[in-house]
Amino acid sequence: QVQLVESGGGLVQAGGSLRLSCVASETIFIMDSMAWYRQAPGKQRELVASIREGGHTYYSDSVKGRFTISRDNRKNSEYLQMDRLKPEDTGTYFCYGRGRRDVDSFTLYDFWGQGTQVTVAS
Repeated sequence: QVQLVESGGGLVQAGGSLRLSCVASETIFIMDSMAWYRQAPGKQRELVASIREGGHTYYSDSVKGRFTISRDNRKNSEYLQMDRLKPEDTGTYFCYGRGRRDVDSFTLYDFWGQGTQVTVAS
């Protein structure tokens, strides 16, 4: 079974940077879309950024211009470069992937990481 493992979280001061990584345990799956979600205490999980296999990206308005999502299709991994961090960026960040076994399969599978904590001090 594919597992996603996040790393790179930590404590940083406002204005600082962090780079989150997400690595899949299985590379045979073809990932259609990969994304980063975050969840602050007591709040709903929200989509931060996503990227499709072809490179199309999406960013939430709150992080646009500050965060950059990228992926390595060969490794089925994704990254989130977080610059000019703000206290409101604090939360648990989750890696997400949607993929299939091969190009002829129409069955999609959802994969979630366990999360990595990001804390931005004011």
